[in-house]
Formats: sequence, C-alpha cells, structure tokens
Amino acid sequence: MTQPLRTPLAVGILAFGASFSAVASDMSSRFTDADGDLVADAPMDAKDWVDPDTLVFAYTPVEDPAVYEQVWDGFLKHMESVTGKRVQFFPVQSNAAQLEAMRAGRLHVAGFNTGSNPLAVNCAGFVPFTMMARDDGSFGYEMEIITRPDSGIESVEDIKGRSLAFTSPTSNSGFKAPSALLDAEFGMVADRDFEPSFSGGHDNSILGVINNDYDAAAVANSVLNRMVARDVVKPDSYTTVYKSQTFPTTGYGYVYNLKPELAEKVQEAFFSYDWEGSALQEEFKNSGEAQFIPITYQQHWAVIRTIDQAMDVTYNCN
Repeated sequence: MTQPLRTPLAVGILAFGASFSAVASDMSSRFTDADGDLVADAPMDAKDWVDPDTLVFAYTPVEDPAVYEQVWDGFLKHMESVTGKRVQFFPVQSNAAQLEAMRAGRLHVAGFNTGSNPLAVNCAGFVPFTMMARDDGSFGYEMEIITRPDSGIESVEDIKGRSLAFTSPTSNSGFKAPSALLDAEFGMVADRDFEPSFSGGHDNSILGVINNDYDAAAVANSVLNRMVARDVVKPDSYTTVYKSQTFPTTGYGYVYNLKPELAEKVQEAFFSYDWEGSALQEEFKNSGEAQFIPITYQQHWAVIRTIDQAMDVTYNCN
C-alpha cells in the first residue's frame, strides 16, 4: 500500500523553505547577484558576454541520450529559427558532465534535473526560467519508492536489511529527497538500515528492480510513467510503497553570460514553441506536459533547497 508524505514533515519543509530561500547562498565568487534573486546577474561589461555561432543544448541525462536527440530535434530547429543561430544537441552521459560543460563555457542552454538545479545555478551560472507544465498550468512529479510485487516488501519499513537503489548524488528524487524523508519519517539511514547503491539513472534503477538487481529503488515517477507508456516497463512488474509530495520538474535555462539579446531570443523560443503534433508532445504527453511556463529559481526551488539544507548539502564550488 502506498504511503503518502506525512503532514508534519510536509508542513515543516514548506515553512522552512520560505526562510531558507532568504539566507545567503553558496554562489561562486565568479558571479554577482545584485538583485537578490539567487541567480547570477549578466556581466555589466559587454566584452564578457558570449555570442556563439552555434548554441549548444543539453537535456538532463536521465535516459538514453540518442532517444532524446530525436525528441528535441524539432524544438531545436525552432530555436534556430527564432535565434538565427545553429543549435547543436549535446548528449551528456551524466549530471557531472553536464554541469562541468556549462561551467567551462561549452554549454549555453540546458535542462537540468530538479536536484541539479541548485548546483548548476551556484556553480555554473545557470539561469533557469521555464519548465514543462500541463494544460492547466500545474506541474511537477513525485518521488516513488518501488519494488517487485513478489519482493516481500509491502511497506517502507520492510526495506530494512534489504537493498535500495539511488540514481546519483545530485538527483532530488533519486537520492536527496528519499534520503531526507527516509531518515525524517522512518528513522532509516543508508548502510545502517539498508544497503544503498547508485544505478546512474532512473531508468537503470527501474529496470534493476524489475530484473531483481535491487530490492527497491527511489525514482521519479515522470520517468517511470514514460517507460510504461513506451512499453519498456509493464504496469504489473512493479509496485509502489511510497509516494512523496510534488516537486518541480526539469528546469530549462541559459548560462548567465549569454548575450542578453540572445538570452531573450532563447526564452522566446521556449515560449513560442507549438507543441501540437510535435515529438515533445508525443514523448511527454503521458507525464501530462503540454507547454513551457515561466518559473523562478527563488520561488519554485525553495523546497529543493530546504531538502538540501536538511542533508547538509552546500553548493559552494569555489
């Protein structure tokens, strides 16, 4: 039976998020934040702006990059039309590679997963401004802890003494949120109460559970739903024993020192894109996404920063 997020913790997270968002950030000394919105300001001097002939775009590495290069192809052609630039898809293999590419100036526009957004903002100068949403403007996904129907695990407590797969240390739903919630709600800590491992991705964790590599796994249900929709995973091959509150999904944005006029064109490309009949619509329709909506890191990522602080995560990368 699925166990929902317990009210006291949910209230605590939301209340604490408001205060945490107001404290000093761990932003790299390379950046300035004069307006206090928690993201890096564009350089004042035009000589510090970047205006590349080719914009490099990367989608968060949650599944096979080759699949998503095709999914994003139509959108990137639209961005080329709006910006007047060539746009190249960069198939990153890990969150660390994606972060380092933007920090090194090799990546200009990207979708960073929920948990990586704070690190990208503070260490790489990422400026998120949009995310996918449903037709009614609602958005987000939940973290689920899944297991096999025949595993003998019927509740979170049953995972004690068993194996639990995480995805990567920077993932919100694949590591940070489940670690914080398992400790806060159930008093369960990795290595002491269960055997942890890192699979490298949500798809790996899901398939690992189904193939009996792990007894259970913490995953984003947006990825799970897409795998079910593509018939990669059968609905009866797993069961959910825990489902969290809703978290913001992948944040899309640009690097802080992109020429301001070009940054505005990048935003225009996202907000003017026609989803109808597109590969994006086909891929993400089972998660409910149907449009790009405006967001701010300060507001929409408050709960994620709170979870990070609860886990003593810092973003300082000086």
